Amino acid sequence: QVTLVESGGGLVQAGDSLRLSCAVSGRTDYVAAMAWFRQSAGKEREFVSGISQNGGYTDVAETVKGRFFVSRNNAKHEMYLEIDILQPEDTAVYYCAGRGRDFPSQSEEDYSTWGLGTQVTGST
Repeated sequence: QVTLVESGGGLVQAGDSLRLSCAVSGRTDYVAAMAWFRQSAGKEREFVSGISQNGGYTDVAETVKGRFFVSRNNAKHEMYLEIDILQPEDTAVYYCAGRGRDFPSQSEEDYSTWGLGTQVTGST
């Protein structure tokens, strides 16, 4: 069994930066590619960014490209999402997800393991 736990969310002033973390525990060898998704109030959950197992391949949604950066530290079993120049429209619950295949798909159906999410709120 694999458990994912997100942290680092909170109330952030627009224009500031924020780093989210996702800690992986349990059968960490079951998780290869990982990704971040987010869900705003009244909207469907959407892909934000993903990363391969060794970090050599990353993907990021066009809507946040240039402001969101994904990384991971396999020695610590953690994944991160750096959010730069946070904007009010970034307000959402951010989820981390993992899958056994080593390709960070943009489809949430491809991920078998999910965290409970962390709330990020951008204030003006």
